[in-house]
Amino acid sequence: MSNPGPGQTLFAFVRHWARRSPVGDHAVAEHGRLVLVTEAVQALTTRGIAATVNAVAQEIGIDQSGASRLIKSAVDAGYLTMRASEADRRRRQASITSAGETMLAQAHHWQEQVFDRLTTGWSEQRRRDFHQAMTDLMDRSYVV
Repeated sequence: MSNPGPGQTLFAFVRHWARRSPVGDHAVAEHGRLVLVTEAVQALTTRGIAATVNAVAQEIGIDQSGASRLIKSAVDAGYLTMRASEADRRRRQASITSAGETMLAQAHHWQEQVFDRLTTGWSEQRRRDFHQAMTDLMDRSYVV
């Protein structure tokens, strides 16, 4: 069997990090889901896309009903609000509350700490190059 190519490595990386909460730790897993849905709303709005249930579902890669449940959980936790769209009053879209912004800041701080631990021993140039390569892949994924 040959060594995996870069595409296989990329997808193994995604699978590996998609399920990192401890098995059986419901509280950690639930917090991870709240971060995931709140980050999805942030990513959509940053790109100028209304954070509707369908847009969030597409951003996360799940069905509409699953996204709806995640959004409801984040609303109940105080991280998101749902309101009628200004452009189309029939559509509802999510926005991040101040509590959601605080939670994201804490999550992003933790994410940076994990990256620092994983790249211990790397030069700053290697870290910047890796960061840029990941950013380039993400940017390209929106076009493909």
